[in-house]
Amino acid sequence: MTLPPHLVELQRDIRGYAEEAGLDFFEVIFEFVTVEEMNMVAAYGGFPTRYPHWRWGMEYEQLAKSHEYGLSKIYELVINTDPCYAYLIESNSVMEQKLVMAHVYGHCDFFKHNYYFKNTNRRMLDQLANHAARVRRYMDKYGVERVETFLDACLSVENLIDQRALFEQRRHPERIDDADDDSGAAPPAVRLLPTDKGYLRSYINPSEFIEAERRKLEDEAKRKKRFPATKERDVLGFIMENAPLEAWEQDCIDIIREEAYYFAPQMQTKIMNEGWASYWHSRIMTTKALKDTELMDYADVHSSTMGVQPGAINPYKLGIELFKHIEERWNKGQFGKEWEECDDFATRRAWDKQTGLGREKIFEVRKLHNDVTFIDEFLTEDFAREQKLFTYGMNRNSGDWEIQSREFQDIKEKLLGQLTNFGNPVIDVFDANWQNRGELLLVHTHYGVDLRGDWAKDTLEKLFQLWRRPVAIATKVDNKGTILSYDGSSHSDKPDNARDRSK
Repeated sequence: MTLPPHLVELQRDIRGYAEEAGLDFFEVIFEFVTVEEMNMVAAYGGFPTRYPHWRWGMEYEQLAKSHEYGLSKIYELVINTDPCYAYLIESNSVMEQKLVMAHVYGHCDFFKHNYYFKNTNRRMLDQLANHAARVRRYMDKYGVERVETFLDACLSVENLIDQRALFEQRRHPERIDDADDDSGAAPPAVRLLPTDKGYLRSYINPSEFIEAERRKLEDEAKRKKRFPATKERDVLGFIMENAPLEAWEQDCIDIIREEAYYFAPQMQTKIMNEGWASYWHSRIMTTKALKDTELMDYADVHSSTMGVQPGAINPYKLGIELFKHIEERWNKGQFGKEWEECDDFATRRAWDKQTGLGREKIFEVRKLHNDVTFIDEFLTEDFAREQKLFTYGMNRNSGDWEIQSREFQDIKEKLLGQLTNFGNPVIDVFDANWQNRGELLLVHTHYGVDLRGDWAKDTLEKLFQLWRRPVAIATKVDNKGTILSYDGSSHSDKPDNARDRSK
């Protein structure tokens, strides 16, 4: 639904304020929707059209119930495309519409300029509609249940992609071909039977024996050659290229994989993106767009997004406060060698060289960083102290949440651990011909995130549906190397005695 005239005028004003502040964005098209329509779009991940699957209905029911019971409310939804599409709920007040517009322009500036969105598909609306049409054709041809069951298996591993591939043309491991032939390499050395008598060598080590031993070593070397030669992080892409799949199945994996890569930058920059948008809606509303009569309502809505829940990061709160912290530091000159070497608390607290570089710095940060580098470089001990940050966890005896540490290094390490690889375990393809039987062996590299055994077993079952052969994963249980496997009928756990691949 198109915007009513009074909102068209408001959009013109908010856009002008955003441009005046230095934001640069794609054209923004706002759609006017009901709460039910907003929940439907949100259930589809922000897009009005996706491939048919039961998950969208499940997510809609969850959103609808949450709104009905007053547990949550969706204020804004914006799509990273060119032009950007965003949604306004018709039941919102005028003040809320202005706030949402200002927030959206902050997001659109971030989408356009942040480096991690450099290779994003700006025509993803058309691409997703194409995906939906292809899946519907497969359902018509092969049956809804068969296609949906296969999509379930694909979705179980949709997060097993390679984040590093965002900046390069994504490649797929190639099968061994003539280019990989080792025939030009030096042949393996044959181990001869010992003798110190020259005239006995041809008798003890006849040419037939030497040739047989050479063939034996060559065969053994071939068996030992692992495929892939190095670990592959893009598990989904590896399966698509190497599993014995039908053409439509490969295409379904490709659909899930391409959508996963499209959404990956948004997951990598959640704190920065929401912090940047919150920073600018706060600036625009409090300095330009807010009327005196709207102040209390604005404060109520703005503060409702800044709350903290146990066990979770609030990207709005952390992001906006860190951007403000960076701006203040660079305005006062609190950076560089002299600042870093100053260890006097009173001097650091009064430090103000009036450099005025804060606004320039936050625009630079917005362009170059993702959440991990943002936190790693700019979350300081001073910031942690000012924001009263601490780590907390659940007491196993009482079941209550309690503070575990106020130490800065503990705080920073826990934050970075929650953000690295989206907080998921790091999984790679290690061997696609494990034990020379065509079985798939994955490896869990332990960077502080444990592998939950129950989830791992469920995922192995789904992987079996894709690989069509037994699958296994090498990990750690109670600090000991072990292999979890699934062969199509049952699970098994056994010690990984040959090699601790989970280190």
